[in-house]
Amino acid sequence: MEEFLEHFLDYLRIERGLSKNTIVSYANDLKKYLKFLAKKNVSSLKAIDKKNIQDFLFEQRNKDIKPASVARAVSSIKSFHKFLVRENVVNQDPSAILESPKLWKKIPDTLDISEIDKVIQAVNIKTRKGIRDRAILELLYATGIRVSEASNLKVFDVDFNIGFLKCKGKGSKERLVPLGKVAEHFLKRYIDEVRPRLLKGKSYDFLFLSQCNTCLSRQSIWKMIKYYVKKARINKLVTPHTFRHSFATHLLEGGADLRSVQELLGHSNVSTTQIYTHVDKSRLKKIHLQFHPRAK
Repeated sequence: MEEFLEHFLDYLRIERGLSKNTIVSYANDLKKYLKFLAKKNVSSLKAIDKKNIQDFLFEQRNKDIKPASVARAVSSIKSFHKFLVRENVVNQDPSAILESPKLWKKIPDTLDISEIDKVIQAVNIKTRKGIRDRAILELLYATGIRVSEASNLKVFDVDFNIGFLKCKGKGSKERLVPLGKVAEHFLKRYIDEVRPRLLKGKSYDFLFLSQCNTCLSRQSIWKMIKYYVKKARINKLVTPHTFRHSFATHLLEGGADLRSVQELLGHSNVSTTQIYTHVDKSRLKKIHLQFHPRAK
């Protein structure tokens, strides 16, 4: 079974072009699934039935696994079995009529405009590291790109002539995102004043570099954001994705249409983008509760 799992992961990587993080998630889900089947003495892929899958999912739920994680496991299992049928390894797909658990969409956490400004202003731009960090924060908020996308940016992905950034998102899909004047300014400062010093005479295509002359990782950007959030004395759980959520929310609050925000975020389905309309409704409800005489 493990051999076919490796074939499946290669298929996701090569043919579907999924990101490394997505493939790791699939692998983790399916390794748990195969381990469960082995425990139940299911020794052949052809012997797997719907009850085996349901028992596995019930076990996950009883372990207090988050509903979103269970839903992802369902998706992983269904994709794996579809692949096995497609490759003629098995004749039937036991997961075909399996439904994903219905999930309440969680309204994403955001920062308001003043909080975003506090985090960004917490950066000391009198230092080389500060100029780099300010460029990253301005870029995340100006473009709404994912932290993995920011970490993987190359120098040639930035086009100051047209004021756009070329970004490769999930499924290796490319999109163009406007930079904005402030992000442009700090990116230029970083590229002109800081990046050559970090290179130390070497040649790298990656845009953002660490002090050790390597590509700045997702984890490093996450830690950097945590540091400036704490420095700005904002008592919220803020991650790099919070900047993406805030970007989308502030655009919609300012009057941007949903279709444009979908394109900027790189969502393949507008239903994914619609979650941000719930953020706006949540804000309106708070205003109603605060100011309407009969709301309380």
